[in-house]
Amino acid sequence: MEETRETTYRMLKDWALDKGVTLFGVADIRPFREDFLHLSQQVLHTFDSGISLAVRLSDAILDDIKDRPTQLYFHHYRQANFFLDRVSFLLAQFIQEQGYGALPIPASQIIDWEHQKAHLSHKKIALEAGLGWVGRNNLLVNPAYGAHIRLATILTDLPLKHDHAIEDGCHDCTACLTVCPAGAIKERQEDFEHLVCFEQLRLFRKRDHIGQYICGVCVRACRGKQAVYSSQSTVDSLK
Repeated sequence: MEETRETTYRMLKDWALDKGVTLFGVADIRPFREDFLHLSQQVLHTFDSGISLAVRLSDAILDDIKDRPTQLYFHHYRQANFFLDRVSFLLAQFIQEQGYGALPIPASQIIDWEHQKAHLSHKKIALEAGLGWVGRNNLLVNPAYGAHIRLATILTDLPLKHDHAIEDGCHDCTACLTVCPAGAIKERQEDFEHLVCFEQLRLFRKRDHIGQYICGVCVRACRGKQAVYSSQSTVDSLK
């Protein structure tokens, strides 16, 4: 049975990576699926796995952000979400064709903006699927890409191998803390001020005519090893 779960896991991962997904993982959602308050009880007890998908954002677009979101970032943000939703839709169809159930959850469909609540926490599922940890910026931070990623989730009853949370963290890095325009990021991740962050997003949306509640400043600052190495390689190639 475990061998079958491993084989199926590999098949789905290869499929997703072939479509352009950057990161793939699977979480056992049974211990915390009751936290998905915006999904029905029928849905909650139908699925036991959450497939976490991530796509890497453009370093060039993020590097153009200084102290506020740009129109380029707004467009890029929407396109990343659209890509994830499209891949999730197709993967869910693929799973259904295998005779199992699958529920794709939109990458960015917020039910309650003030409390930043969606149908479920993509971040929680990505955490349990081993894609990263929750950083001081309250975002999912991947070892290779930092916070330069967007997430989506598919719930399924297809038997799959489950990944596990990784043992890592931000350690002494405070890059996001020092640039946050709202001062919402604190030394301890659990002290992150959600409402202060939201008010800053509201200001950006109204004052700068950004079509969504986004910022990107702390995302830009949170660079993983891959981003650092890529930047250094570019510098070296120009010498």
